[in-house]
Amino acid sequence: MRMRKLCAFLTCLPLVLNSCQPMKEGTVYAPAVDNSLRAPAYPLVTIDPYTSAWSFADKLNENVVQHWTGKEHSLTGAVRVDDKSYRFLGNEKKETTDEALFRLAATQTAAVVMPTQTFYTFECGGIRLDVIFTAPFLMDDLDVMASPYNYITYQVRAIDGKSHEVQIYLEATPQWAVHTESQKVIFGKVEKEGLVYLKTGTEEQAVLGKKGDDVRIDWGYFYLAGKKSDEIKMNLGDSISSNMQQQMTVLSYMDNLGKVSSKHRSGYLLIGYDDLYSIQYFGENLLPYWKRDGKTDVYAAYSKGFRSYADIMERCSQWDAQLMKDAVEAGGQKYAELCALAYRQAIAAHKLVTDKEGNLLFLSKENFSNGSIGTVDVTYPSAPLFLLYNPELLKGMLNPIFYFSESGKWKKPFPAHDVGTYPLANGQTYGGDMPVEECGNMLILTAAVATMEGNADYAARHWDVLTTWADYLLKEGLDPANQLCTDDFAGHFAHNANLSVKAIEGIACYGKLAEMLGKKEIASQYTDTAHEMASKWIKMADDGDHYRLAFDKPGTWSQKYNLIWDRMLGLNIFPKDIAEKELAYYLTKQNVYGLPLDNREDYTKSDWILWTACLTDSAEHFDALMQRVWKYVDETPSRVPMSDWYFTSTAKQRGFQARSVVGGYFMRLLQHELMHR
Repeated sequence: MRMRKLCAFLTCLPLVLNSCQPMKEGTVYAPAVDNSLRAPAYPLVTIDPYTSAWSFADKLNENVVQHWTGKEHSLTGAVRVDDKSYRFLGNEKKETTDEALFRLAATQTAAVVMPTQTFYTFECGGIRLDVIFTAPFLMDDLDVMASPYNYITYQVRAIDGKSHEVQIYLEATPQWAVHTESQKVIFGKVEKEGLVYLKTGTEEQAVLGKKGDDVRIDWGYFYLAGKKSDEIKMNLGDSISSNMQQQMTVLSYMDNLGKVSSKHRSGYLLIGYDDLYSIQYFGENLLPYWKRDGKTDVYAAYSKGFRSYADIMERCSQWDAQLMKDAVEAGGQKYAELCALAYRQAIAAHKLVTDKEGNLLFLSKENFSNGSIGTVDVTYPSAPLFLLYNPELLKGMLNPIFYFSESGKWKKPFPAHDVGTYPLANGQTYGGDMPVEECGNMLILTAAVATMEGNADYAARHWDVLTTWADYLLKEGLDPANQLCTDDFAGHFAHNANLSVKAIEGIACYGKLAEMLGKKEIASQYTDTAHEMASKWIKMADDGDHYRLAFDKPGTWSQKYNLIWDRMLGLNIFPKDIAEKELAYYLTKQNVYGLPLDNREDYTKSDWILWTACLTDSAEHFDALMQRVWKYVDETPSRVPMSDWYFTSTAKQRGFQARSVVGGYFMRLLQHELMHR
């Protein structure tokens, strides 16, 4: 936006004493712990793959707010202290020199990322301002986790021993509700039950009319919502000139806090999106989870959000504190900081809906990968986060793949790679198959669910298709033919030793599930076969002081991250010394920003490194590999929501960003949980 408009707006407002009290008397919100990690991009508003806005800079007021794809999602904020206005949020590009007069910026003194919240602190004009962005991603409460809004909280107090008149101003633009800036938009203002809603969306409203990767939502409506009071003013502002090729009306929010002394004054608003329908699932348009009953509308949801504010903020603070405490205990402070940054990114790359039978569908989007929806080999690396905090969400990721095969729509003897291109889940659109990869993934993850739940009831419901996939691995898994694996960017190749490990573990997982279901004979058959295959693997992959990338390629090596399940699930198919040998070798191959994926390229995958780091019981091994991933995240010049695919010599992004696979960072926490059961 134009700072001249913002400053003029603030300057002309009458300065009156604000009678509003803080949301909860005496409550001041602060980070659970300190966090020294410099994020490549800071999560601000994270709801789902479409409503996902970030700050791609160190300071909140030195760049525009952007969608994860990099497109501008303008959100601007300023604080007026007495007779001066200071920008704390956003920094839209300017085309005229006179606007430099209105570019007074608050001094940012801190930026801290917690799992569910991002905290910023500023100083200006004798006051301290805290701005908190909160996504209510409480995974033990799906109704809250799937809410169509985030909170923006502001806290102000004087730090110079004086009192100051203070006003807070925020505004957003219709960029939040369009795919391209040329689309025509409409606006509305609604007052309902003591709340004020500002909304905008496209004229066209082509619901579920677009699919693809580099795509923004252009159906449904973007909302700013605040309390109706004498102190809070919410308006659809005058048209302003911006970076867009058209004039824009802004959605503006102003809270007159009145005289502020050393005691905190505070307020909050809701920001979010009603997408109307979220996913097309085999021809049926599905409502988002929060209105699955067909009766709850956006106003009821937001009203509940306002009523629940203090409770949700307290619960988020407790969630963050416990998660960080557990992560420090499992892997140290730097590991906890990685988990904090990965948390919202992993969840927000999904959409939660239910099918017509009420089954959960937690559908991922392959952000800047190819836009696929419900991809099995994206589910696989992200699984540790969801196994740890709510296995029902992992079932929601597996359910579409089970349905695709069990319905007869997918007829091959191995799972599909995906169920479509986001948000249209009508069947696989990926150009090739990954037969061994996806069989192994589905079997391993089903066994992981059983391990976390202490029973194999979920597996029993899908036993026939699991049997088909296990039998496919018996035939094709030991020495895989020329095909892709999850690291498909590396291309097709045959005799993949790490893929063979996945196949063997998948067969062992089927044996484990059979054992849990009382199918003793089947359990013995498949478990014994997995042991036999592991013995053959050792001979085929042996390369002296390590194991090969491919069975037919001596002098090669690769990360054997798939071995992690042998220990995690208590399968014990491979001798322990294999992982010990591999880890010792990996330590000789690290670059400054981490361990390459294999000998072919300098690039790596951060999620796989953190799996590989867990292959042994050694805390030193874990730390040696994890620390360089932390260094990559802290120093990468690629200022985007965390990329999982990067160069280990330069820390530059190779591809991908904002993907759910960073849920794999939680492998150490999951391992720690299982070890202490």
